[in-house]
Amino acid sequence: MQVKKICVLGGSGFVGSSVVAKLDQAGYAVTVLTRRRDTAKHLFLLPNVSVLECNVLDDKALTAALKDADAVINLIGILHQSRRASFDKVHHQLPARLAKICEILGIKRLLQMSSLQADKSAPSEYLRSKAAGEAALLAYAPKLDVTIFRPSIIFGFGDSFTNLFATLIKFLPVVLLAKPNARFQPIWVEDVASCFAASIQNTVTYGQIYELAGPKVYTFRQLVQQIMVALGVRRPIVGLGNALSYAQAFIMELLPVKLMSRDNVRSMEVDSVSASSFPAIFGVEPAVLEAVMPEYLVDSTQRGAYDRYRSFAAR
Repeated sequence: MQVKKICVLGGSGFVGSSVVAKLDQAGYAVTVLTRRRDTAKHLFLLPNVSVLECNVLDDKALTAALKDADAVINLIGILHQSRRASFDKVHHQLPARLAKICEILGIKRLLQMSSLQADKSAPSEYLRSKAAGEAALLAYAPKLDVTIFRPSIIFGFGDSFTNLFATLIKFLPVVLLAKPNARFQPIWVEDVASCFAASIQNTVTYGQIYELAGPKVYTFRQLVQQIMVALGVRRPIVGLGNALSYAQAFIMELLPVKLMSRDNVRSMEVDSVSASSFPAIFGVEPAVLEAVMPEYLVDSTQRGAYDRYRSFAAR
């Protein structure tokens, strides 16, 4: 069956906004599900996109929202647990419930955002919950045509990594860095979005798991140094050992806004690096961090505002 209508869970967030823009550009009719409609104002002007308030944790509401869809994309994820949302509830139970609802409604096509190094034996609850979500979806094959994407850290305008450290670097005289030798292979959000859009109707991607990682590997220290280069500033970086990394994370967990948790540190026990080359099937040549990051970190200037508009308008 040809896919015409796509429902996107998490479509108003950082990655979701780019995915939805790509789908709109490709001519799909897209419905974005969000808890609060006003958080998706930036999507209102896209001609093929509608925004619907929906509590995706309510099966009745979710079923009603999905009833006319030909395909579903689930991008919902959290980096920190709270009383309202646990890793298991969001990364495992939600995909499992979503797959069941899709089966009931006869929606065969389902795409899922996971994470590089997701594994049932991973050191962090975050990565274990992502693996559990993958397993829950793949259990429905071949009733559902599932494609799973495992990205490394995703960078771009509005991300929760480079932008966070850019803010910290501007105000801190010294950067105390947990796990400075942890390795990452950052992928640009637009490249991730292109892969999602390209896979929708490609039957070769059914039942597959794809690792999405950029062209270069960086240590955590090197990533922070690249952010400093983009900002044109210098700060001393003090790498913390294992014990101090966990101690720092524990203190940060007590802050009103969580910047890092001990579970985040556990995730860095395994390198977020892909053992395979970028999947050629999507026709994407992944962008290098240094080529893109300066374009959005200058967000306080007119040039930065223009670049953001140009990126969102796909120009």
